[in-house]
Amino acid sequence: MDTHALYHYPARSELRRWLIVGFLSGAASVLLFHQGALALLHALQLAERAPYSFAPTAPWGVPQVWSLAFWGGVWGALLAASLARLDGARLLVSATLFGAVLPTLAAWFLVAPLKAQPVAAGWVLAAMAVGVIVNAAWGLGTGIGLALFGRSAHRPH
Repeated sequence: MDTHALYHYPARSELRRWLIVGFLSGAASVLLFHQGALALLHALQLAERAPYSFAPTAPWGVPQVWSLAFWGGVWGALLAASLARLDGARLLVSATLFGAVLPTLAAWFLVAPLKAQPVAAGWVLAAMAVGVIVNAAWGLGTGIGLALFGRSAHRPH
């Protein structure tokens, strides 16, 4: 009987479910956790950008919130693939750290230059902190979704 939080690699069908739930949890977490944290920071006047923006994104004009939800799903699948062996508190802590670090670094050093924006939020610490906080919140939400729905009830050991 396994008594620790680490699992062996899941069976193929379990892994498929885990990745799908990762995508769906990541997308939903953008709407609930990421944008919720941004709403709180914006209400406290700690973030300039307002949450749930429907401003069109280039090149197809998709509303920003839906673009964020899609990319949150992609990152959620990556998070799920990276943390497939974890469960419980280890999953939640690791998902939160994953969110705080990886999507934030990608936004600062890959996405910002592509959008002709300053890297690392212009090195303004308050703006940098907003990115870390909202992405950490996203990671936590994605981890919660995986913890609740990622594994089938009859998991083989």
